[in-house]
Amino acid sequence: MPDSPLRVLVVDDEENLRHLLTLILGRAGYGVVVAANGREALGRLGEADVVLCDIRMPEMDGLTFLGALPPGAPPVVMMSAYGTMDTALEAMRRGAYDYVSKPFKADEIVLTLRKLAERESLAADRGRLAVENARLQERIGEPVEGFVGRSPGIGELLRVLGRAARHDSTVLLSGESGTGKELLARALHRLSPRAKGPWVAVNCAAIPETLLESELFGHARGAFTGAVQSRPGLFEQADKGTLFLDEIGDLPAPLQSKLLRVLEDGMVRRLGARGDQPVDVRIVAASAQPLAPPRFREDLYYRLAVVHLHIPPLRERAEDIPLLVEHLLGALATRMRLPRPDMPEETLRILLAHGWPGNVRQLENALERALLVCDGRTIAPEDLPRELRTPSARPPSSEDLSIPAQVAALEKRLIERALGQSDGNKAAAARVLEISYKTLLYKIREYGLEA
Repeated sequence: MPDSPLRVLVVDDEENLRHLLTLILGRAGYGVVVAANGREALGRLGEADVVLCDIRMPEMDGLTFLGALPPGAPPVVMMSAYGTMDTALEAMRRGAYDYVSKPFKADEIVLTLRKLAERESLAADRGRLAVENARLQERIGEPVEGFVGRSPGIGELLRVLGRAARHDSTVLLSGESGTGKELLARALHRLSPRAKGPWVAVNCAAIPETLLESELFGHARGAFTGAVQSRPGLFEQADKGTLFLDEIGDLPAPLQSKLLRVLEDGMVRRLGARGDQPVDVRIVAASAQPLAPPRFREDLYYRLAVVHLHIPPLRERAEDIPLLVEHLLGALATRMRLPRPDMPEETLRILLAHGWPGNVRQLENALERALLVCDGRTIAPEDLPRELRTPSARPPSSEDLSIPAQVAALEKRLIERALGQSDGNKAAAARVLEISYKTLLYKIREYGLEA
């Protein structure tokens, strides 16, 4: 639907009303086309973006006109001085967008058309988003193998990732351990213009602080005992490519300052060297912990988080679990050279009810274990790890420092309150909690809240 001017086809057998609506709509900035009945209007559909149609007309009335509309016809707003609720419902059933009763105010007609235009614009945006997501999934394929999901949060995440991949802006990936941060980091590299350049990854928490500076920035000959020759660091090794800094929150404060300088001027200085040298590197960082002062420099955070992609934990997208199970079972069976077993409903229910504090990595480990111990044909509930089959009902104490346990207890209390406020109406409770209806059902089962 074009932005401006919107063209309205006014269909009414009364000439005075056609003239009045032409004046009202013209003042509001709309283009107007008129027709005296439904049959005439069918021939003028190509001239309009929306139809404003009377119900009672000779030759072809409004309801018959609705039934005769071809696929792809403009949306229709019905109007009638004889309108009843039954007539309105029948018009809506036959495909009308809205219904107004005569006599109506000028503002009412204009407001209805504006609402319709907004709805059509949103629908077009959703359609474009769906196409972008489908194209992105098709482009991504192997680079994010294992990153599976159709939940709204994942769709938006992949949409932004696809756009961010085209540019050199720094990207910060946040999310709990096991959510797939490195998978997305690799996707950013492989979908970018730097895909033919080097991909270099380092876990900042896995290298001793005394060695990390040399590892990242390199060193000159004689910089320290044992430095018998110069050695380039990871920044230089990643030149013209991407450097992935995992667990960036564990970077020591002195190295945070040096990293900030690289991001600001694109220069690195090897340990023990006197001069700087330029590097052309795209930085992608990841952290499972919040990056906040005083442990982490605020100015560095803003440099890294030009694009901030947060990966939701598995417990917040339980509707993706069946898709992940299907994908992971196939991949694991192929890798382990085992037949791919079936997953019966009773076993899948156990997986859906679990909180998955270890996220997708924990799910993959559980499925690998089940593949090893099952009979090769079916994964029975007893083939799953014991902690999945017998979840602890013990509420966490105030001294319990387990984040997953405390989060689960809070979720349970909120769900109980929402169900109480909505008198047990799960759809209403899901809206209050701002989660999907399916997710609420999974959590009700997980926390044993079923009546």
